[in-house]
Amino acid sequence: MIRLNLVLLGIVVACALGVVTSQHKARQLYAELQHAEEQAKNMNTEYGQLQLEQSTWSMHARIEKIASERLQMKVPEPSRIHVLLPADGTNP
Repeated sequence: MIRLNLVLLGIVVACALGVVTSQHKARQLYAELQHAEEQAKNMNTEYGQLQLEQSTWSMHARIEKIASERLQMKVPEPSRIHVLLPADGTNP
């Protein structure tokens, strides 16, 4: 009878250690999940900022200003503009 009690005690201790271990692992995984969600939130914020920056850099007025100031480009005179039709004669 004592031997049976010792075996059962050993099983109970092993189960208790298993529960403690699994709870610890679950807490670690939850902490990692929280960290990953925080990183995702930060990356979404940065992505939004980069999209805004890209739209600012590609604004038509900015490109036109750079073309005229830095590259000395200008709109051609209407008399120098030639419109070419496709070879099959259809209008675009």
